[in-house]
Amino acid sequence: MVLIGANGLGKTMLLKSLAYQAVLKGCTARFTLASDMLHDLAAQDSSTALARRVRRYTSPTVLAIDEVGYLSYDARYADLLFEVVTRRYELRRPIVLTTNKVFGEWNQVFPNAACVVALVDRLVHRAEIVALEGKSYRLKEAQERAERKAKSRNRVPRKAR
Repeated sequence: MVLIGANGLGKTMLLKSLAYQAVLKGCTARFTLASDMLHDLAAQDSSTALARRVRRYTSPTVLAIDEVGYLSYDARYADLLFEVVTRRYELRRPIVLTTNKVFGEWNQVFPNAACVVALVDRLVHRAEIVALEGKSYRLKEAQERAERKAKSRNRVPRKAR
């Protein structure tokens, strides 16, 4: 499943809830930020260490990857994500992923990466794509909080009347 939408629409909350529900049903799940996973994989100093670390992300029943698209990465990082996606694809293990970029913009996330088309192809082949629309909940709450503060500042204390 891929959750696509702008900031503040609840993608992360939905992702965490889906991973939690998987655990409640007896499955294993791993939640990770895309940046944390990719930095973790890139930091491995040998092919043996990398293979062991890749298993960390391919072995759970459900892998929940949050915030693909908020940062841009070089081709090495694209290759590492491609490796995880491909292994999970072959094992038929689900990935639940959030992104703020439509797939046509993933070349901005992974500029100069040759594997982007194949990565997206494997990711969406068996996936449900859910596009979230609306206004940011955080922005709405911030505006409501600002309105409450403005109203409380404009109130005249009873003693001053």
